[in-house]
Amino acid sequence: MRQLIIVLLGAGLLCGCSDLSSTQQRALTGTVGGAGVGAVLGAIGGNAGLGAVAGAGAGLIGGLVYDKVKKDEASAYQQGYQNGQASH
Repeated sequence: MRQLIIVLLGAGLLCGCSDLSSTQQRALTGTVGGAGVGAVLGAIGGNAGLGAVAGAGAGLIGGLVYDKVKKDEASAYQQGYQNGQASH
């Protein structure tokens, strides 16, 4: 029963992402994923709560770094495309 509640709660949170910006979605996904992994690893080490908090922080940072990389990638693509159009 507990696992079902966790799955439904997670699904509800993910469904609420539709009106978030891509940065917000990536930050939220990183935070939730990091908290989940951190809780599991923390439980193995004896403190699931601390693991979840540490994992959430690491996941948030990872999500924001990934967002920056994707935005830089899109910007470089657009710049290359515009340079290619200008040379014709």
